[in-house]
Amino acid sequence: MDLEFLQSVDVQILVGAAVAVLAIVVGAAYLFSSRKPKGCLDPENFKEFKLVKRQQLSHNVAKFTFELPTPSSVLGLPIGQHISCRGKDSQGEEVIKPYTPTTLDSDVGRFELVIKMYPQGRMSHHFREMRVGDYLSVKGPKGRFRYQPGQVRAFGMIAGGSGITPMFQVARAILENPNDKTNVHLIYANVTYEDILLKEELDSLVANYPGRFNVYYVLNQPPEVWDGGVGFVSKEMIQTHCPAPTPDIKVLRCGPPPMNKAMASHLDALGYSPEMQFQF
Repeated sequence: MDLEFLQSVDVQILVGAAVAVLAIVVGAAYLFSSRKPKGCLDPENFKEFKLVKRQQLSHNVAKFTFELPTPSSVLGLPIGQHISCRGKDSQGEEVIKPYTPTTLDSDVGRFELVIKMYPQGRMSHHFREMRVGDYLSVKGPKGRFRYQPGQVRAFGMIAGGSGITPMFQVARAILENPNDKTNVHLIYANVTYEDILLKEELDSLVANYPGRFNVYYVLNQPPEVWDGGVGFVSKEMIQTHCPAPTPDIKVLRCGPPPMNKAMASHLDALGYSPEMQFQF
């Protein structure tokens, strides 16, 4: 057999093998880079996260920033779900309470909690006593809410007080996803203007996503100059500021129990079926 022919065959085999190896390496690299990072949460066991920043937002509200294990780590919390936080009350008794971070997995290396601290709140005491360098015990994810981009045409949201945190998290996730065209209509109720949580962040979303995100603020005790709603959230407010009841919308509720009960009654009376409603 011709020696030159054999050499030519050997070269072709070597080139083919090199191309195959290169394809495997490139493919593995792509899979590795595109794989979603593993979250830091454990649904069964509490894990400790270090407080690295505490920012007082008002006399009884603070933003707590916790560090994740590495600068590229993600919490791994699905949209609209929450975490369980464990601490001690003023008597030294263990207390566990659910909270929703205001950050997403796009906020790598950290997660944030905006906490309203009530005078008699058992977990409020724990957060009031926390200082930078302390650790918080966290377990999760928890919650029944499941969301896929585009599963509804529009969300209505009715929030009261600290019930804004899951709404803010869901709204951010929707609006910051360029492939999600869902519109969001929020009614946010509080007692006084000073009680409004995340107002700067909410107003920023309104400005950055005109026509896609709307907020209607309602105050029980408004200031003298006020162009929002007054009193409690009414059926008329829901009719005006939430999407009408159709199969391709959903209204989310989160607030104090009496408010949740009243809003469920309003929504039922307005023709929103159980499938169109979800309560955090």
